[in-house]
Amino acid sequence: MGDWLFYQRHLYGGFYGLFALALLIALWTGRPAVRHDRRAWAALSAAGLFALALVYDASLLALALFWAAASMATLLPATARFDDGWRWCQRLIWQGVRTPFVPLIDLRRFLKIRAASRSGRWNLGAVLAVLALPLMGSVVILALFSAANPLIERFLSSLLWPELSLELIGRLILWGLLFLMMWSLLRPRPARRLLPAFGGHGDLVLPGVSVASVTLSLLLFNLIFALQNLMDMAWLWGLAPMPAGMSMADYAHRGAYPLIATALLAALFVLVTLRPGSETARTKAIRNLVMLWIGQNIFLVASSMLRTIDYIEAYSLTRLRIAALAWMALVALGLAAICWRLLRERSAAWLINVNLAAVGLVLAVACFVDLGAVAAQWNVRHAREVGGRGVALDLCYLSGLGGSALLPLIDLERRTDLQPALREHVQAVRVRIHDALAQDQRQGWTLLGQMRLKRARNSPAAAAPSGARGCAGALLPPPQDPVAPAQAESVDAKAVHALTGEIGK
Repeated sequence: MGDWLFYQRHLYGGFYGLFALALLIALWTGRPAVRHDRRAWAALSAAGLFALALVYDASLLALALFWAAASMATLLPATARFDDGWRWCQRLIWQGVRTPFVPLIDLRRFLKIRAASRSGRWNLGAVLAVLALPLMGSVVILALFSAANPLIERFLSSLLWPELSLELIGRLILWGLLFLMMWSLLRPRPARRLLPAFGGHGDLVLPGVSVASVTLSLLLFNLIFALQNLMDMAWLWGLAPMPAGMSMADYAHRGAYPLIATALLAALFVLVTLRPGSETARTKAIRNLVMLWIGQNIFLVASSMLRTIDYIEAYSLTRLRIAALAWMALVALGLAAICWRLLRERSAAWLINVNLAAVGLVLAVACFVDLGAVAAQWNVRHAREVGGRGVALDLCYLSGLGGSALLPLIDLERRTDLQPALREHVQAVRVRIHDALAQDQRQGWTLLGQMRLKRARNSPAAAAPSGARGCAGALLPPPQDPVAPAQAESVDAKAVHALTGEIGK
């Protein structure tokens, strides 16, 4: 199936999801242990969900999540219990590192199997010693017979190795990769020795860390954070004017990421110096100061998110800025989890599992939500040309988003208050995105791309005028019809024949 899809038909995109579903069917039928373990059912269901994400909109993220879930499904029957996220990270890494060598390991194990014969044990050298004489004699005899018998000669010539070429090498590499993928799922072998999780309980002897030093540190940290948070409240909420020479956009862009780094350092400080069950954690004053400090850190993360939102409103929205907002929300959730762990004396494994579950949920949602389409829609609605508060519309960025920007550009093109020159640019970019998406759907079909093309066909939009300019204002050639390339080629051929006839006359 992989050879037919990826080599013979040169298909990609959503077809990766179809092949992933076929892998899951093979895993279900080829490993009875997976069918009999209900824990593996959950991982198999998650892998099926990510395979559907590949069908919907193929991405490297969906492929990585599918492979992780499928690996967990095949490894779970070999584990006594689920353990924790730290141990499973090690198992998945070991599974990935071991994948290229699985067939060789299994071959070595196979050669060591006891034979049923009286000799008790056999090896590859003994087998070759027995087969050498009959094989060499048969080859010599067949060579002599082929010189005398044309039928044998033709039969032997048909069995010769095909001519070695780059195309054949590429096909063999594809076969090898697909074989390794399937073999590692059907023949798993979990890691036996795992690094223990960081316990995080009891006192940890560190130089300079004591009840007095931690108390004084928390007092100073709270004062510094309070000063920073008060300035953020005054400037971001409009309670005080910005410093001279600095705009709101500059202020928003300047401090978002350093503040997140500060919050991460605060989390590290709490994890190291206030371990559950330690003397510092049992001190009531320190616990109250930690709660106050973590609360200020969460407020600081919220201010960083507000800074980023202000920067987006002043400029534009991009996929990286959406990812940055999601990352900040995860940092805030991690800080809250650290606080809860300290109050309830939870284990380090609990903290790891909570954070991994939150990250997995965000990544799973990202597989089905096109961040590029969200950014394109926001930029179109808030562009300065349509009365928004943002900057001028960046058609080059929208063009780089590809099919994600098709429907927002159609909505923009249908507006009646658009300037004629800008409308021509939008039409040119929209037509080329539409043509590229239609061309890509022939071999890289995805369900999301098909839905976009269907909505684009149902939305009335003008064709790009001749001499239209692209995103940067350069003249663009007239678009070609991507739906009927054979017809376009025939029209071009007729034109060439007509021109040739005129030259001949």
